[in-house]
Amino acid sequence: MIADVRSLSDPELRRLVILAQDLLERRGAGRVPDGAKITYRREEVRCGKANCTRCPHGPYWYAYWREDGRLRSRYLGSAKAGRSPGNEGESGADGTTGR
Repeated sequence: MIADVRSLSDPELRRLVILAQDLLERRGAGRVPDGAKITYRREEVRCGKANCTRCPHGPYWYAYWREDGRLRSRYLGSAKAGRSPGNEGESGADGTTGR
């Protein structure tokens, strides 16, 4: 299966990612557990490409919470144009807030 995935073209890989994300959402994977204390952070991210002159990219919103003793995170979207994650709570100077 891994060899088959490696042989896919870029458009086919994008379709595979969309399919996999949809299946995970339907199964409940990637969801923040009910009652979890969530911290929202606005972050800039480096893409890792050696020749990228636009790094860091963003800002983007991420949600962080603890689940089974592990720190989990989820990308929420762009933080440009004053968008906030779900309009929940007030943000601190670094973009964090507890729920």
